[in-house]
Amino acid sequence: MSGEEAAGTRPESVAERAVIAARGWIGTPYLHQCSTRGAGADCLGLIRGVWREVVGPEPEELPPYTPDWSEPAREERLWQAAGQWLVPRAGTDPVPGDVVLFRMRAGRVAKHLGLISGPQSFIHAYAGHGVVESGLSGAWRRRIVARFGFPEKE
Repeated sequence: MSGEEAAGTRPESVAERAVIAARGWIGTPYLHQCSTRGAGADCLGLIRGVWREVVGPEPEELPPYTPDWSEPAREERLWQAAGQWLVPRAGTDPVPGDVVLFRMRAGRVAKHLGLISGPQSFIHAYAGHGVVESGLSGAWRRRIVARFGFPEKE
């Protein structure tokens, strides 16, 4: 339970809850295909874990995937799945609580996820670093191809 929840001031919005949940994952080691806070996560695993904490059970079971998933077929699988389960956001300026999808290299599929944690920061997991909060520099901003929000609980 977060300090805010213990004090009886549970954050009102799913976006606020998502940022708090994601910060709880900082320091989790990078581990491909994992989604266990404190034990291991990749970028998708982080978003899956935040989903479980703020929305509830995951909507579908995730099939195994390789680090180069969807690249050989040049399919935007991660983008398609995000559009199916998350709420697409209009505009270009990400706000705290947004899930952002990055295209790491021009001409390649978009396959890195993060969660905006502040006006100039985001939380993500990547090899060699684990789950970290990074500055949302111009270079990172230019790589954003889509942004989404978590759905409200029904």
